[in-house]
Amino acid sequence: MLLNDYIYNKQITTMKNTFGKVIIPENDEERLNALAKFKILNTPPEENFNHIANMVARIFNVPVALISFVGKEEVFFKANFGYANQTASRGVSLCALAILEDAVTVFEDALKEPCLLANPLVQGDFGLQFYAGAPLKTEDGFNIGTLCILDFKQRFFSTDQTKLLKDFAIIIMELLNFRKLVLESK
Repeated sequence: MLLNDYIYNKQITTMKNTFGKVIIPENDEERLNALAKFKILNTPPEENFNHIANMVARIFNVPVALISFVGKEEVFFKANFGYANQTASRGVSLCALAILEDAVTVFEDALKEPCLLANPLVQGDFGLQFYAGAPLKTEDGFNIGTLCILDFKQRFFSTDQTKLLKDFAIIIMELLNFRKLVLESK
């Protein structure tokens, strides 16, 4: 389902800013509770997540690969290849859009996407043109973040690449669930 379908079907309860529109799904409170159980927000980098982001960047030949978690106001980057910031405003981050769907979100040419026309990452100095984000989905069905890749030029993204990105997202969730079990056992 496309972002515009969400808007027209009134599945979005809140939008703020301009773009920075913070698009908040109806189940956001429950989604945030599911995210909190992982105790991952604002934690230091961890080697396992960094290795995955680095590997994903090399496999997809992109300058930026991120493992993100979408909090109430900010998006936190647990692993970060090629992007200097550890957080971004939820109202600007494309990851906040990607968690609205269970499918991989792909913008092959962000400059042609009406919902991104005012986004400062696309229109500003950063120059984002390509985005693909696979949701990180909990066992109870909440999209808490993404594995995403970015580029500064438009790109074609094949069905096989989409499946591969989604498979990496599944691996990240397995690692996250294992991490959660270890933290709970302490």
